[in-house]
Amino acid sequence: MRFTRALSAAVVLLGLAAAPAAADSSPSASPSRDGDAPTTAGTSFRTAAEFEQGQVATASGAAGDYLYWSFPADAGQRPTVKATVKLPETHAAQTWRVDVYDGLRRRQACQWGAQARTAGAGVSSVELACVLRTVRAWTEPWANDPLPGTYYVRLTAVDVPTSDLGVPVSAEVRAESKDIGGAAAVDGSLAEPLVPGIAVTSGADEGDERDRGAVLSAIEPEDGWSSGWWSDRWVWSGIGAVLAALAGIGGYALTRGSGRPSRVPPGA
Repeated sequence: MRFTRALSAAVVLLGLAAAPAAADSSPSASPSRDGDAPTTAGTSFRTAAEFEQGQVATASGAAGDYLYWSFPADAGQRPTVKATVKLPETHAAQTWRVDVYDGLRRRQACQWGAQARTAGAGVSSVELACVLRTVRAWTEPWANDPLPGTYYVRLTAVDVPTSDLGVPVSAEVRAESKDIGGAAAVDGSLAEPLVPGIAVTSGADEGDERDRGAVLSAIEPEDGWSSGWWSDRWVWSGIGAVLAALAGIGGYALTRGSGRPSRVPPGA
């Protein structure tokens, strides 16, 4: 009876531990703050417009331009970048492409998604998507694994016909992440996230060019950088230890018997 009660308590604890873990595996539900999202894009890595995950960044440009944005991604997240390009009524066939780079400006491969698409003549818009690999808290120096820090989005049209160069377009970019949790945890972490992103800011007056300077990007996840020090793997490890202990106690209770000899010797 005691073993049954202990086992029931362990099952309840396991359910309580599984609940937050399941929540971690769901898509990030951070509120969108489109009011603070940028309405322009940079023209290089240095001037990339910063936005947070969940926001919709917009920009106006022209076919043939390179449009750059940046956003933060932390360990355990699997970012998805989506871009929509709205084209004028009349244009020739155009191929648009979205690329994502990490804080070291290494291009990150897309696991899946339409990274490049061709908009035929008369098509009003084209949608692109890139699902990255899970961001790791630590990796070998020779590997190309995505690491915590700033991620750059570059949107451009490739092989644009000469007749369409300079044609006005508008773009929307959004980044969201799915929290993978302990399944992506590793035994290590970076000393600092890779945030070499540069933003041009004003020290005093926005109109005074003399006060403008290049500073390290201050953008980071809403809850700060975790650097991989915590994951739900710790919860599952603790629950596993508790279940192992209960299994040992249960085995002992089943095999030790009643504690009295089955026969009483004569004359005892």
